[in-house]
Amino acid sequence: MKKTIAILSFVAAAAVMVCNPRTMAQSGNAPSSQSSSASQSGIDRDIQMLRQDLRSKKKQTIATNLQLTDADATKFWPVYDQYVAELTKINDEKYAVIKEYASAWGNMKDEQALSLTNRALAVEESVAQLRIKYFPIFSKVVSGSKVATFFQIERHVQALVDLQLTAQLPLVQAQ
Repeated sequence: MKKTIAILSFVAAAAVMVCNPRTMAQSGNAPSSQSSSASQSGIDRDIQMLRQDLRSKKKQTIATNLQLTDADATKFWPVYDQYVAELTKINDEKYAVIKEYASAWGNMKDEQALSLTNRALAVEESVAQLRIKYFPIFSKVVSGSKVATFFQIERHVQALVDLQLTAQLPLVQAQ
């Protein structure tokens, strides 16, 4: 599992580097009113591919560690896919907040800083509510220890992604 977690960490780090405001500014790729939509769509495409890779690696990690029977797998994976679909929608907002932060970094007004913070907190709350919603659903399809293992892996992966994000995103600059 440590090897897979290391791979997930690398993918998460790569995803963060794509939208790091400091890196974008230093490389001349900081969003501006003159940025081309082609450049932005390229960044969006890169982020989307990295997110898909991260989801794939996470699913492999879960499969390896849960060791589901065929009967359990038949019940678990459809619920997991529903969960991931809902989580992806929430994470779309997370990445929208990061993109907005990247475009405003270094020139952010108080109102925008408060708005972005409020949206980021709402994303965190939505993820927690999603986990709470799915806990009894997963509990109906697999054993308690498998549910606990699943959510433990889920939190480990999210912690890795969050650690990479917080390590890469510079603090809001006071105006």
